[in-house]
Amino acid sequence: MASTAKHLLSTCLFCKIIKNEIPSYKLIETELSYSFLDIGPIAKGHALIIPKYHAEKLHELPDEYLVDAMPIAKKIVNALGVENYNILQNNGRIAHQFVDHVHFHVIPKPYASDAEGLVVGWPTQELPKEELAKLHEELKGKL
Repeated sequence: MASTAKHLLSTCLFCKIIKNEIPSYKLIETELSYSFLDIGPIAKGHALIIPKYHAEKLHELPDEYLVDAMPIAKKIVNALGVENYNILQNNGRIAHQFVDHVHFHVIPKPYASDAEGLVVGWPTQELPKEELAKLHEELKGKL
């Protein structure tokens, strides 16, 4: 399927992959998305899904590209045949985004240990209930 994307950048690594200017191990391509195996995987089968629309961060991406990406992630997970996996999407350098084009990682966890695949720490915080309630009201008002 040829790329029908209109909003791509000539300098973006992922836009170049979409335009077949850089080779990739393509998995699934739709009118709105392109998926391929990561060449620097953190687990065997680590794949990327990239929208055919250049947006640096998720909140800049039109919704139809988001709707298209998740069924592709599901198909890749089913093809990998793993029960445990991560779907990861980062926004900004301090959130570990290194290519400034929205993308989703599909990272299999093929074994019952944390030795392969994504290793995530989850340093939770305890917020006072009053602070949480205030934040809740503030966000509801903006949504």
